[in-house]
Amino acid sequence: MRHSFLILGVVGLMLAAVTTACAATQGQSDPDLIKRGQYLARLADCEACHTAPGGVPFAGGRPFAVPPMGTMYSSNITPDTQYGIGQWTDAQFVRSVRRGISPHWKHLFPAMPYQDYARMSPDDVLAIRAYIATVQPVARKVPSNTGIFQFNIIRPGMFGWDLFNGPSSSYPDDPKQSADWNRGRWLVEGPGHCAECHSPRTLTMGVSHRHAYAGAVTAGWLAYNLTSDPESGIGSWTDEALATYLTTGHADGHGTAAGPMAEAISYSLRFMTKEDAAAMVTYLRTIPAQPVKPPKKASDAFSPAALKHGEMLFAGACAGCHLENGIGRQVVSASIAGGHTLRDPDGLNLLQVLIEGSRLTTATGNADMPRFGAGYSDRDLADIAAYTMITLGGTQPAFDTDAVKAARKGK
Repeated sequence: MRHSFLILGVVGLMLAAVTTACAATQGQSDPDLIKRGQYLARLADCEACHTAPGGVPFAGGRPFAVPPMGTMYSSNITPDTQYGIGQWTDAQFVRSVRRGISPHWKHLFPAMPYQDYARMSPDDVLAIRAYIATVQPVARKVPSNTGIFQFNIIRPGMFGWDLFNGPSSSYPDDPKQSADWNRGRWLVEGPGHCAECHSPRTLTMGVSHRHAYAGAVTAGWLAYNLTSDPESGIGSWTDEALATYLTTGHADGHGTAAGPMAEAISYSLRFMTKEDAAAMVTYLRTIPAQPVKPPKKASDAFSPAALKHGEMLFAGACAGCHLENGIGRQVVSASIAGGHTLRDPDGLNLLQVLIEGSRLTTATGNADMPRFGAGYSDRDLADIAAYTMITLGGTQPAFDTDAVKAARKGK
């Protein structure tokens, strides 16, 4: 009798396993679920971070340098069973994305914004997994972390970090706000993880909620103020201009996205529905204005001769695409006259785009800004930037050649 019960028990477990496997397979092959997962993966910008420069999508290996502490590399999240996530269970995937804990119970570093992704429901995350299960498996081991990030001793400390900065257990909608506002908050603070770049950091290197969306320097680029301040923020933008910028990377009179923002639009925001873009704008409108920093004193580093030098260089290197008046040729992204970047006296993003170049991918193709950092001196770049800012932005520059040196170092 005990033998019979044992056989029945084993058969029962086998049937349960088969049923569970079939259910998982059915879920991962559901076209509607996969389509939803692709949309959510794009909102969360998964591909951008989990793809090495020139590498296969989602195969990981993108470096995230944190001087002087070391470099982290993004993980391979393709369905490969050896180097990817092909053997992860659904529960392990959800825990990793929403809580920052790997299948081996190692805490992820917050370069993976799990504290924001926790706003996505487990069903949202499983939809993402269903989509990722359809991408090309890549048997590629990512490079090992360097510096302090290579030692597991730092990972337990992330539990303490979570006490101050980690995800909450729930994020209920605000019943006093509209459905669009709540959707917009979810998009901005959840999968969009906008605060990670656009907010200053606290002493624990978490997002400063006190100064949320006031702008911050990230990887050498200034992520602009997203609050309702009319001067340094988005208070003077129309709803249409803001939605257009978020989904195309350009808005007349405000400029074209470059650097990390261009990447976010290329891989993520341009795929938003009109409804989601409108919801995002609705929420952004309600973020309280942050105080405007006192304007810096105009630099005395640019003599008439320096500006004449900048004009000559602009005519040779820039006017071909942007035209002398800055309205641009052929594509709207080449229009720079009056743009936000040219009205920022610090000139950080203007210097960065001159040094590094930029690529913006839209529905009609790529808009490329070539890099000039290798072929031009610090003096050359400073003079071009100053001339452009004065003539096309109506702003006196507050930088000098030392700022170019710092920008080259990503500071």
